[in-house]
Amino acid sequence: MTQSTPIRIGQVGIGYWGRNLLRNFWGLPDVQVVQACDQQAEVLAGVARQYPGLTTTHRFDDLLENPDLQGIVIATETPQHFALAEAALRAGKHVFVEKPMAQTNAQAERLVALAEAQDLRLMVGHLLLYHPAFTYVDDLIHSGALGEIYYLYSMRVNLGIIRQRENALESLAPHDLSVALQFLDAKPLAVSAQGQAYLQEGIEDVAFATVFFEGGKLAHLHTSWLDPHKIRKVTVVGNKKMAVIDDVESIEKVRLYDKGVTLKPGEQHYAAYAEAMTIRSGDINIPKIDMKEPLRLECAHFIDCIRTGATPRSDGRNGRSVVRMLEAAHRSLANKGVAVEL
Repeated sequence: MTQSTPIRIGQVGIGYWGRNLLRNFWGLPDVQVVQACDQQAEVLAGVARQYPGLTTTHRFDDLLENPDLQGIVIATETPQHFALAEAALRAGKHVFVEKPMAQTNAQAERLVALAEAQDLRLMVGHLLLYHPAFTYVDDLIHSGALGEIYYLYSMRVNLGIIRQRENALESLAPHDLSVALQFLDAKPLAVSAQGQAYLQEGIEDVAFATVFFEGGKLAHLHTSWLDPHKIRKVTVVGNKKMAVIDDVESIEKVRLYDKGVTLKPGEQHYAAYAEAMTIRSGDINIPKIDMKEPLRLECAHFIDCIRTGATPRSDGRNGRSVVRMLEAAHRSLANKGVAVEL
């Protein structure tokens, strides 16, 4: 069997989440993580001890100037994502950038245009699009098993990690916004958001957002890092069945509910219409899902797209759509929940 040439990558940002990315990329076959970049000397010393042969640097330009690197992984704080991703693309590198890919739609547009002009893969870390529980429900939705999807709502709350350069919505909502785009498969039209900053002035610790989609569909998101519970849950309501994805559950991550309302067609006036509604409450099914680490699947997908030239599932266009909704949500937060059209 002929062994393929390893894909050589570098990574900038080795913080809390960056360490997980480095671990997964390092463990992939036919991948060489060549360089790691961070501003903290003790962090670089630690990864150098853990990963023999990995060179470290505090200069991002060292990654840009390395002709052997085919891709760069960006796992820094959100405000740095755009500038680093733009520089990497201009240097001819494929880019994996953590969510959100940028802070404004204009920035996201520039990254998408640059990647397409350079014929480079631009992939955003929308992890749930690679999570086996979410892909299982996505397959059900697109097979028609849940029927027409009316709406979904999500809760992504816990106590900490408290960010200082982004609010809870910007930190947590990209996950569920990417899922809403995938599950509802409709164009987002407007966003309304409300929140409050209790711990740090001007940085909302809790936020609620509603995204209105074409066809009357909607997604409602509750995000907070100031909450007594750790909840990672998405509920999807269809006209045939309903699904709940609970990522905090260790095994039973998906529950399917054979519940709904059956309408007798043809009735127009209220009394007859009300009598024609039948509440259906059937079985609850807990499917067996072959769980694999979502981050490993996501990292492997990026490498595969570099190797084959395929378009990533969470490509720049997908990332841009999420940034557009986040930007609208920020404007709505500043205007006390007034809906902002996209």
